[in-house]
Amino acid sequence: MENTPTWIKQVIVMRHDLKMRRGKQIAQGAHASMSFLCRRLQAGGSVSTQDLSEAERAWLEGAFAKVCCRVDSEEELMEIYDRASEAGLEVHLITDSGKTEFHGHPTRTCLAIGPDDVDKIDPITSHLGLL
Repeated sequence: MENTPTWIKQVIVMRHDLKMRRGKQIAQGAHASMSFLCRRLQAGGSVSTQDLSEAERAWLEGAFAKVCCRVDSEEELMEIYDRASEAGLEVHLITDSGKTEFHGHPTRTCLAIGPDDVDKIDPITSHLGLL
């Protein structure tokens, strides 16, 4: 029997206090979700399945499960970021340039954790409300 995780997901955590337009939220969440692959492509030029963890491969070959949660401040977002990083999870923080919203100020909007086993992610995000 293979030692594969039972359920893999990615959690996108969005700042609700920013009152972003729905389209802006979707775009920011998409940036966060794709970031784990894009950063590897930018660093190395190509990504093969050998470059991915077992959980990441399972997620890409499966249903791409994503859960979108909310926090109410930048401080809460950064707490989640720190906890996920300390747990050794793949976590990507998105900072919007501020060109279309936020009055020209770069603003931390969201982050994505994973994809990884739910047993690793849930202790960090299960208390968050859904978006």
